[in-house]
Amino acid sequence: MKSAGNWIKSAGFGLGALAVGAVFAVTPAPAQAQGTLTVLCGVQEEWCKAIAVAFEKKSGIAVAMSRKSAGEALAQIRAESANPKTDVWWGGPGDPHLQAAEEGLTLAYESPQYKDLQPWAQSQYKQSQGRSIGIYAGALGFTYNTELLGKRKIQAPKCWADLLRPEFKDEIQVANPNASGTAYTALATLVQIFGEDKAFDYLKKLNDNVNQYTKSGSAPAAAVARSETLVGIIFMHDGINQKINGFPVDVSAPCEGTGYEIGSVSIIKGSKNLDAAKAFYEFSLSPEGQATGAETKQYQMPSNRKSAVPPEAPNLEEIRLIDYNFQKYGTAEERKRLLSRWDAEIKSVAR
Repeated sequence: MKSAGNWIKSAGFGLGALAVGAVFAVTPAPAQAQGTLTVLCGVQEEWCKAIAVAFEKKSGIAVAMSRKSAGEALAQIRAESANPKTDVWWGGPGDPHLQAAEEGLTLAYESPQYKDLQPWAQSQYKQSQGRSIGIYAGALGFTYNTELLGKRKIQAPKCWADLLRPEFKDEIQVANPNASGTAYTALATLVQIFGEDKAFDYLKKLNDNVNQYTKSGSAPAAAVARSETLVGIIFMHDGINQKINGFPVDVSAPCEGTGYEIGSVSIIKGSKNLDAAKAFYEFSLSPEGQATGAETKQYQMPSNRKSAVPPEAPNLEEIRLIDYNFQKYGTAEERKRLLSRWDAEIKSVAR
């Protein structure tokens, strides 16, 4: 594992390179395609709606947007591959986008905005052979209900090891990695931190404290906010969203280190509205398009260096990020192997 400072610098996460002032609009080329652009969205519903409305207003192109978790989106794109009904897959962790690229389900496209993007966003493009690119980054961590912890006099979790404490029996939620990109990132992160066998030993112990494996990666954050559970394993920006909305929650990054996502966008191979798909792709990379996140209280770090960084966004320079191996854990073979083992050893004994 690299030190936090070295990895931050090599990954291009230094905040000094980011503009935090005004947002500069980038006007994509006018799309000539007729009909409705169909987009699968992997972020929160509010952001899905906001970027669809903003793009429609700017381009005049109608957008049919549906929210899907990463596993659901990939399954749908695979199922429709002979006759694609989707034009763009926007948002969600980059690992399944890499798998779609590997399977030839998405289209190579080079954006004129490529030069304006952070190195980690460009890395996603290179690893996918031009079939996907980064639009935001977010770190994996915990969210917890401060009010309930205070009443029960329980110390907030700060490390992966803390989640195994007996006071968290039946009080933790995390998504199912078969359906959720967040949970798959957590699974791959633990394997990279502890080694595979030790990671699965940890997950078996953690299972005793898990009350539910949700379908959506952000669902545990909402459950913590509603006081339905004490702790959720989430991307930290989802917990911050709940905190900003006034709920008694806070977030922390695991002391042993943590993984992160490169939220991505991909054009579906066989898109029937290719010009419109490219226009949406360009809009999602522009500061104007990326600003729709913060406008809806979504606090990921944007990929365009000209984009304003929300002050509420987790400071990735202060988080011990691992050197996450997207090249390995973004392959279909590795994903299938890890999920098969998770099903056999964790899902099979889960309540």
